Amino acid sequence: MSVRQSLLAILDQGPCYGYQLRAEFERRTGSTWPLNVGQIYNTLDRLERDGLVVKGATDDHGHVYYEITDAGTAEARRWLTSPVDRPSGTRDELAIKLALAATLPGADAGAILSAQRRAGTERLARLRASAPTDPEGPEALARAIVIDGLVLAAESELRWLDRTAERLSRHPGGRSGLELSAARPRRGRPARARGALAPPSPVALP
Repeated sequence: MSVRQSLLAILDQGPCYGYQLRAEFERRTGSTWPLNVGQIYNTLDRLERDGLVVKGATDDHGHVYYEITDAGTAEARRWLTSPVDRPSGTRDELAIKLALAATLPGADAGAILSAQRRAGTERLARLRASAPTDPEGPEALARAIVIDGLVLAAESELRWLDRTAERLSRHPGGRSGLELSAARPRRGRPARARGALAPPSPVALP
């Protein structure tokens, strides 16, 4: 989630100060992703450094209002109209943990699957309970959109865990694991296996 572009998109509606930006972000995301004020001001400092916002007027309470520049407006609108590059599954911690457990002698991949499934089932129940059934108003709609995405992702994870459990049960070497290889790899990057996914491109963090 890009805090940087999200703040720019809000500032494109008009000048705001830090606490106001936090409140607007929470209103517009259904309060599902809390931000602390320090994070907001650190992001604003970087946006100002990059010429995307400037400091404007200060009110009677000492609040400094930030205003978006033309370059900031262009970046915000480019972000809003561009598809999101989802994280690559090859860097997913759970997938890596299960792959390692399936190949490490003595590791119980089945126990890991069971624990993860219990946790995933409980999380899914909490998400479903918190989802607005008939959202009224833009704030409830925003929350429903975010919760729907989380619910579907949780359901997908549970289906994947079931498929992984089935795959492990059918694999003839699934219980023996892999011993350490006697081969001595050379220096440098390992050769990529045929059909392997390319590593994801680095993503600039705010």
